[in-house]
Amino acid sequence: MTDPSGTFIDAPRTEKLVGSDRVLAVLVELAEHPSGITLDELAKRLDSAKPTVHRALAALRRAGLANQSSRGVYELGDEFLRLAFRHKDARPETAGIEPLLRELAATYGETAHYAVLERPDIVYRAKVDPPTGGIRLTSTIGGRNLAYCTAVGKLLMSAEIADRGALDDWLGGQPLVPRTGRSITDRDLLWGEIVRSGERGFGVDDQESEVGVNCVALAVPLSGGRRGAISISGLTYRRSLESLVDAIPEIRATIAHHLGESRP
Repeated sequence: MTDPSGTFIDAPRTEKLVGSDRVLAVLVELAEHPSGITLDELAKRLDSAKPTVHRALAALRRAGLANQSSRGVYELGDEFLRLAFRHKDARPETAGIEPLLRELAATYGETAHYAVLERPDIVYRAKVDPPTGGIRLTSTIGGRNLAYCTAVGKLLMSAEIADRGALDDWLGGQPLVPRTGRSITDRDLLWGEIVRSGERGFGVDDQESEVGVNCVALAVPLSGGRRGAISISGLTYRRSLESLVDAIPEIRATIAHHLGESRP
């Protein structure tokens, strides 16, 4: 499983992995080790016998999805990377979204993201850092963050959730765990912020996900009825939340120039 930044963390396993599940688990674990990992380490992390992990690795190697770079050290294969990048480049939104993010990052000198809602998280589909400035955010393409702590999440939730009762259904038993001292952990307060996000047409994150980072988010029009949003995340020491909110009309105009009118 992952933490809110999209980093994989260890979790207790309630059952042994078998068959295709084991092969996929090995693939995911390899992705966490860019410098490679040994068979012994893989077996330990997956709580599986070495022969079974070795069979999974053999299947991945036959498909080009894993390599054995040196004796006993395995890593993701080039075929996996080729497929991943080809898929990313072929996504319908890529052609319009990435030029938009580049312009926003250059204009405001902060990181621009494109994300979608995958309950209960948001998933970052694209990211562009500013061309200058030594500090970069730790978010990664494909990484996840808690929806209720983010500007993107609250804005997209406003289009998904009809009323306060539906919010409880949407969250299920998920506790609103604080990421910072400013995170919203009361469901009534969260619902109020979701409603405000929909009414004003943009979401805000006042250091709710990460201390020292403010964010605003606006929806972007996508084909096929899909919903997504772009965000600009500013470091508080160089850009206040108020300044980002003041820039909303200009941000909306930039979105319209690239993609058409923005709607929640």
